[in-house]
Amino acid sequence: MLKSKKYIVVGSKNWNQTIFNKKNINSSNQWYFIKSVEQLNLQTIQSIDPRYIFFLHWSWKVPEEIISNYECVCFHMTDVPYGRGGSPLQNLIMRGHQQTKLTALRMTQEFDAGPVYLKEDLCLGGNAEDIYIRATTLAAKMIEKIIAEEPTPIPQTGEVTIFKRRTPAESQVPELSSLSNLHDFIRMLDAEGYPKAFIEHQGFRYEFSRSALYDGRIVADVTITPLQEEDK
Repeated sequence: MLKSKKYIVVGSKNWNQTIFNKKNINSSNQWYFIKSVEQLNLQTIQSIDPRYIFFLHWSWKVPEEIISNYECVCFHMTDVPYGRGGSPLQNLIMRGHQQTKLTALRMTQEFDAGPVYLKEDLCLGGNAEDIYIRATTLAAKMIEKIIAEEPTPIPQTGEVTIFKRRTPAESQVPELSSLSNLHDFIRMLDAEGYPKAFIEHQGFRYEFSRSALYDGRIVADVTITPLQEEDK
C-alpha cells in the first residue's frame, strides 16, 4: 500500500479557499490550507512535513527557513523571466496584453527567479477578480499535474523584465487616451481587497467597478464617499 503524501496550499483570498474546497483534490493524500501570515511558520510546516507547499495568491515574503527546507511552488501570472515582480496582472493589462502564461515556479530568495515546473495559457479578459478566479482554477489543475509527475523544474532563460508593485495612490485614474484604456484601468483593479480605480472631485471620492464597454460609452458602478480631512 502506497504511503499517502502531505501537501499544503497557501492562499490569502476567499476565492483561493473556495476553489480549494470545491476541488478537494480527491486522492488518498492529505491536504492542508493556510490563509494567514500567522499560520505560515516553520513550526506549523514542520508538524505537517509536506512534499510540496503551493502558493496560490500571496503578497508577503516567505521565511527563508521555509523556502530553504521545503519545496515551495508559487504561481506567477507572467511568462517569466518577463514580468518578474509585483502587480503582474495590472502591469500586463497596462501594457496591452490580452493573454499571458500562468507559471508554476520553485520559490527562491529572489522573487520570481526560480526554475519553472510548467506554464499554461491564461486569458486576461474580464475584471480582475474574474481573472484571479480563473488563474486559481488553472493553478489547481497544474497542482494535480505536478504532484502526479513530480517534474524537475527548469532554470529560466531569456531577458529579464521586472514589474514594479503598484501603490494604492496609483489607482487614481490618470489621463488616458481612449475609453478602451479607461475600461482596462477600471477592470484591472476590480477585485476584492484591491484599491478601486478612483477620482477625487470637490470633496468627494468616486470609486469605479463592474465596468462594461459598449459602443462609444462605459457603463460602470460608482461608489461616492466624502473625502476625509487627511485625504484633502
